[in-house]
Amino acid sequence: MRAAAKTNGAIRAGLLTLLALLVTAFATATPVAQAAPSATSTDTQAAYLAARLRTDPVYVTDQLPREIPQSTARDFAKVAQRTGVPTYVLVLPAQATTGVDLLDAVHDRLGKDGLYVLIDESTVTEAEAYGVQAPAKDAATVAFYELPYDAGPLRSFGRFADAIAQGAEKAAARAEAAREKYNAGDEPADLYIGPSDREDQSTLTGVAITGVPLLMLLLVPYVRRWWRRRPGAAPRKQGKQSKQGKQAKGRSKSPGGWILAALALGTAVAITLTAPLLFDQTRSSASPPPRAIDLNARLDRVAKGLAEDPVYADPESPRVLDPAQLAQLHDRIEKFGSSKGGGPVFVALVPQIYEDESQGDEEAFTAAVRDKLGGRDGVYIVADPLDGYINVFNYGLALDTYSAFFDLPESIAYGDSKADEADDHLLGERLDDLMVILAKTSRTDEPTTPGDPYPVTDPIAEDELRPLYYGDFWSGLFLGVLAALLFFGLAAAVLGIVRVLLRRRNPEPLATSTLPHVSPAAPSLSYLRETAEIETRAMTTAFGTGETADTRARNRYDATTLLADEGIDGLRPAALVALIVLARATRAALTGDDATRWCGVNPLHGPAKSSRHVRVSPEGNRRKMLPLCDRCLNDTAPNDYPALLLTLPAPDDDSQRTPYYEDDLLSTAPEGYTKLARTVRESTLAH
Repeated sequence: MRAAAKTNGAIRAGLLTLLALLVTAFATATPVAQAAPSATSTDTQAAYLAARLRTDPVYVTDQLPREIPQSTARDFAKVAQRTGVPTYVLVLPAQATTGVDLLDAVHDRLGKDGLYVLIDESTVTEAEAYGVQAPAKDAATVAFYELPYDAGPLRSFGRFADAIAQGAEKAAARAEAAREKYNAGDEPADLYIGPSDREDQSTLTGVAITGVPLLMLLLVPYVRRWWRRRPGAAPRKQGKQSKQGKQAKGRSKSPGGWILAALALGTAVAITLTAPLLFDQTRSSASPPPRAIDLNARLDRVAKGLAEDPVYADPESPRVLDPAQLAQLHDRIEKFGSSKGGGPVFVALVPQIYEDESQGDEEAFTAAVRDKLGGRDGVYIVADPLDGYINVFNYGLALDTYSAFFDLPESIAYGDSKADEADDHLLGERLDDLMVILAKTSRTDEPTTPGDPYPVTDPIAEDELRPLYYGDFWSGLFLGVLAALLFFGLAAAVLGIVRVLLRRRNPEPLATSTLPHVSPAAPSLSYLRETAEIETRAMTTAFGTGETADTRARNRYDATTLLADEGIDGLRPAALVALIVLARATRAALTGDDATRWCGVNPLHGPAKSSRHVRVSPEGNRRKMLPLCDRCLNDTAPNDYPALLLTLPAPDDDSQRTPYYEDDLLSTAPEGYTKLARTVRESTLAH
């Protein structure tokens, strides 16, 4: 009985093989025009596409729903009408085409003149005019160079159609200009941003919302204070008002008060409202969202084909199995199905592309096709006719799947160097070897089925950008605070450096309280000149227009100006001391200081506090009644006064020095600033 069964099986297999060969030979001998192209026929790729164009001049593949949904065929048709000539459009995966050769073959089979255009996932790739006048090559050049890569196929075809409509001369000039501009490095900017770009925008928005207002609150008051206190700046005018009045005035003019806070808050609100207008992108691609019919079109086509025949070859792709290989594969499938522990085998020769409904995931594609077949168990083989990869999945058959399929030789699963060089990737031979391995696979007691495939990206939402106020926006708020503090620190450092440079260029006068301790008793002529320049500049800045100066300040200012007008470098030492004393007295009067005399021991010590008899000469006990500064009055021993007495150098020799009061200009020390100012005016006018 078993021998008879084996004999009958062999005879049946032989008859099926012979029948398949006869059918193939008949189909080959029959003219293509007499046979309606179908997904399971052995017609060439060009014949199938020509049949589609005979029905509709625009054919959009169902294999790119994530990038070019099949439902966009109407949009391509509307654009095609703008060319002004009969236009036939093929939208196919880039790997599935052979460029101009495919267009030539399709035109020969269709037998109609017109403009034939080939479009892939991103742009117009080839165009040829058959029997019509159309600048196809120049228009394709315009579409390629004038648009960025992410413009999308529909926009690219629109630019192509517009160039065709312009005529040959204008299209040629436009193509040349676009090519030269591109070669010069002036490439068109991208039209869309990616998810990472949106994350950067969210972060930047968060940084701006917190960083800019905080920086305003920190930097504006700091800069204003720095400006008022910079070297050479005029001091703030202080009138004779109560302490409470000064505080109230300070509060009313404080730059860090409620006005600045309101401006900072308004800035934050303005950034929040305008950022979505600036970063208004909503999608990361030109591809429109696919509809359910677009996502199911290829799955339905493949499932229908496999329901009719266990081997389905994608008609849009180049054929990779000749009739003999196809018959051999059917024979192998038949034998495995009738073997013990065997079962159905479904072979799908279909491209796996990232832009398809399964995102190029063979397992997800197989699971979806099986679901379309009603969940039929069997071995599903997915062979990609474009890259030659083979994947095998077992659903419900009692086979040792893990040891057989997971350890497939790379020469079968991916192909070797010979397969890479062959146009058909040697898929016929490799599928035959795979069926041999499948027939030898150990049977198991229990059926095996892979788990659920890893979920692919949602094709509806994959090109939708996240909202601006989402994700990295929240971390951007914190980064904005850090950025504001960092920028404030840098700004403070820069202003500090500027302050140092300004101080070197415009040294500030010494504080009055430090004068008794730092002023020399035997200054050099250069020291007196430098100090006179500093004090004159400080007095001029403080005096300003003199609107707030009283009579004392004006008299002292006028006397100082008379000396300064003679030229500091030309003044003798006594005149330099008089200038320094009067300039300091002028600034003191502007601030409301009531001091009227300077220190009689050393006029450079500043204002006097009281008078006392002091010995000013180291020889003898001669004493003089002199006004004294705080140091000379309280912190100086009687024998130390001669050492503190100001001596002046001779105009031509610093080594020869004389007490300052021996000069007529400074001999009026006990009589104070008013007498000194009068003496200066009289002396200056006398000369």
